[in-house]
Amino acid sequence: MSSDASAAVTVSAVAAAMWQSDRACQALGMELVSVDLGSAQMVMTVNGDMVNGHGICHGGFLFTLADSAFAYACNSRNLVTVASGARIDFLRPAHLDEQLMATALVVHQGKRSGIYDVTVTNEAGDCIAQFRGNSTTIGDEIVRPDSAEVAND
Repeated sequence: MSSDASAAVTVSAVAAAMWQSDRACQALGMELVSVDLGSAQMVMTVNGDMVNGHGICHGGFLFTLADSAFAYACNSRNLVTVASGARIDFLRPAHLDEQLMATALVVHQGKRSGIYDVTVTNEAGDCIAQFRGNSTTIGDEIVRPDSAEVAND
């Protein structure tokens, strides 16, 4: 197996291992659309419980969607990595029943720290929010390369 194929299996196995315990994303109805080394895409549909007093999606849910895509992108290296900081700019409102897509891409990844940008768009392709996350690697491998999760992937 080539190193590229090994990396793809590892990325997939890491995402599956994280998703298995990711109760927050599951409870909000998020779906992991794709994950690759340094990138991830997630979708979420705005439901009635996510709408604020102005009739639009609460910013906290937009942040959570972006932060979740960021998490899958920065952990794709198969090293336990967490956010050390993040900011978001809300550019336009998201509405009830809109499906939102968060696309996370690595900007810089050092040995322990990284910078990732996440763009949240609606179905029409309008940019709803722009997020920048800073990551810190704090641990060892998420999935051991010789584990059954990788072998059965």
